[in-house]
Amino acid sequence: MKKHLFPLFLLLLGANANAQQDFFALVGKDTPTITFNDFRAIDAVNGTSGEKIFTADSSVNVFSQTRNGSVTEDKNAYNNSQAVNMATLAYDSSNNNLVYMPMFSSNIYVLNAKTKEITLVENSVARVTSCDINSHITRMTTGYDGNIYAINNAGTQFLQISRKGNQYVVNDLGIIKDDASNGKNSFTIIETGFGGDMIADAENNFYVFSAAGNVFKISVKELKAKFIGKISGIPENYSVNGSAVNAKGKVVIASAKGAPLYEVDLNTLQAKQIAGEQNLHIYDLASKYFANDKGISNNVFANLDIYPTRVEDHVININVNDKAVKGNIKMNVFDLSGKNVMKQNLSVKEGSLNQQVYLKNLVTGAYLVNITDESGKILLNKKILVSE
Repeated sequence: MKKHLFPLFLLLLGANANAQQDFFALVGKDTPTITFNDFRAIDAVNGTSGEKIFTADSSVNVFSQTRNGSVTEDKNAYNNSQAVNMATLAYDSSNNNLVYMPMFSSNIYVLNAKTKEITLVENSVARVTSCDINSHITRMTTGYDGNIYAINNAGTQFLQISRKGNQYVVNDLGIIKDDASNGKNSFTIIETGFGGDMIADAENNFYVFSAAGNVFKISVKELKAKFIGKISGIPENYSVNGSAVNAKGKVVIASAKGAPLYEVDLNTLQAKQIAGEQNLHIYDLASKYFANDKGISNNVFANLDIYPTRVEDHVININVNDKAVKGNIKMNVFDLSGKNVMKQNLSVKEGSLNQQVYLKNLVTGAYLVNITDESGKILLNKKILVSE
């Protein structure tokens, strides 16, 4: 038993020490125009700023993927790693990288949050021109599959940024069109659909939040954006410029115009203000969390669950709070071929269990976690995604 306590203790200690290092903001200066100031950690519960990861004045070391060497950039140009016009940010938690793009450029930058080294991904896939507002990349997020996704203002380019070994590869997935039911709430018209940010859910759907507060759900298979409603509970002139999911599964939104953060229930689109800093100029938000992360399970008992479903530290939590669940239960983990790759017995006392389980020897990939009672009755089936 003692053999397992030490690594679990370290994992818990690390999780607590980095609790605020999984939610980030792209913050601007207090000016009427978009002027990049820094990337910083944000406490999405209390609405307060944490460590500044990278600033407009930081010394930079940019490594070009195409040229396979360091490059010197012109700070007065649109396409540099500290450009004043930036509105996109995503967090690749598997590699502890912040991924972003200047708004008037097709360049993609990958900033290692720990080493502060920057990789420049020069690509010819994104067709961005400074004079065409439709082409500007203004929304970016990490998908549940681990890839980075970005969309321009008009939805005419839906980019996927994936990592193949040590190289980043950019693909254009196509043009996103309005769902026939959208009517005047168009995804592609500036008054209703432009700007804002995007998040992903645990089924790899995407939700775009426009600057006007309209919310669209995007089906990747159909490449259609369906209007699902408008955020309520925010000031009439509130400009939604950043969005990300917090640890509670709620969406946090932010504004570039110097305003408080708001927490939004994705089901009702009702917003409530978060206490904390009231005048942040935030152009984008990013986190490691996904909407509906507990919604893809076949759960017989409402108070029996496992989390997270996207596992990065090889530890899952099993929680039981149901008196109908008694005695010993069995956990089995199956890979996608149906092979049983892990078994563990657990004991429920008086309908209660809150235990961490270390998923030893599981390689990166998707798995099904199956929990049964002593008679073999299935209590829960849930898909998880293990990443290193």
